[in-house]
Amino acid sequence: MTAPRFVFPDGFHWGAATSAYQIEGSPLADGAGPSIWQRFAHTPGMMANGDTGDVACDHYRRYREDVQLMKALGLDGYRFSINWARVLPEGTGRVNPKGLDFYSRLVDELLEHGIVPNATLFHWDLPAALDDRGGWLNRDSAHWFAEYAEVMFKALDDRVPRWSTLNEPWVVTDGGYLHGALAPGHRNKYEAPIVTHNLMRASGAGIQAYRAHGRHEIGVVFNIEPKYPYSEGAEDMAATARAHAYMNRQFADPALLGSYPDQLKDIFGEAWPDFPAEDFALTRQRVDFVGINYYTRAVVRHDADAYPLRAVSVRQPNRTHTETGWEVCAQGLTDTLVWFKQRYGDIPLYITENGAAFYDPPVAEGGVVDDPLRCDYLRKHLRALHAAITAGVDVRGYYAWSLLDNLEWSLGYSKRFGLYHVDFATQQRTAKASAKLYAQVIESNGAVLDTPP
Repeated sequence: MTAPRFVFPDGFHWGAATSAYQIEGSPLADGAGPSIWQRFAHTPGMMANGDTGDVACDHYRRYREDVQLMKALGLDGYRFSINWARVLPEGTGRVNPKGLDFYSRLVDELLEHGIVPNATLFHWDLPAALDDRGGWLNRDSAHWFAEYAEVMFKALDDRVPRWSTLNEPWVVTDGGYLHGALAPGHRNKYEAPIVTHNLMRASGAGIQAYRAHGRHEIGVVFNIEPKYPYSEGAEDMAATARAHAYMNRQFADPALLGSYPDQLKDIFGEAWPDFPAEDFALTRQRVDFVGINYYTRAVVRHDADAYPLRAVSVRQPNRTHTETGWEVCAQGLTDTLVWFKQRYGDIPLYITENGAAFYDPPVAEGGVVDDPLRCDYLRKHLRALHAAITAGVDVRGYYAWSLLDNLEWSLGYSKRFGLYHVDFATQQRTAKASAKLYAQVIESNGAVLDTPP
């Protein structure tokens, strides 16, 4: 009998991921301070359908129920983020014991069910009190972050073996400070490079704090979207290089190589400052792993009028696209991981997010949610991940995005990524077909992927 083709290495880590503002609800409960997302969501016109995270998935009160869902899947890991303002309502100084206790109870519940906690310190929800002091535009933000990180390490590192400093800093800069589609809603070409730099300084300061107080592993999470040229013409090739530098190297290079891509000076022009050379000793800290979030690819064409890259993504015909307009391209995951190893070396990697939004009905009829496109996405991307491992990339785990349907940031509740369907009116959770498939993948360590759908 032929051995299954898609069995993953022994000890491969199977998990699912969420983030605080997207699922917790109760953002101001028990003494928590507001975050920039609490403020942004309550600003008229910023969120689809006027949605907010006030209730979300009510995970703050239903976390025990949600851990049971994780157990039913067979997860051995859960990646979650901490609401900074829940723990430090003013961002620095006074610690809110009730906020800290929530995360302590969550961690204990996970461990009781054999699920390894993986904590992300910052998944976009900066305390509003710090935004009032300049937020990521303030160089002191690196010190604020290190103070917060130290509080969390001292409280939870005895039980949390894996930490990440930042999740997708590119999104914070691009969506929050350059294009204004995400909190805090700024649109300023001169601010974006400063935010990038202070985010990377903060990540480095957080890692330094961990080396002083932690005993396990810490890394950082980047979203990587491989860029392919629309043509072999010189302008399209140059546009692709700019897009690649802007999205995929702008944060990984200073963290792992201690420098920024030269193309950023071309992209930002006079808005790109000369940063102090000594700052790169802070941005470049030893990491124990890097998390890669992968969703799609982009085919890039030169466009002189496109701000700020002079490049646009060209939608590919005759391809499946998700509800967010992203092309389903599993090969891009393999290419991304191989490229990352070639550029940055043999750093242990985790796929910390991977998933897709497809149409699901708002109410699960008869306890069944059939989601064939999401099942197909999952199969194809796990096979692509296996191909990267076979090619020699050191990938140690996979976290599906997301455990639950949730608040998709400024898109509100209009896009569903979950393995579990959530009826937001009743908070009823229902396993989708993709959840059942993922449970089979975990149980077989990938062998079920050898079976046609």
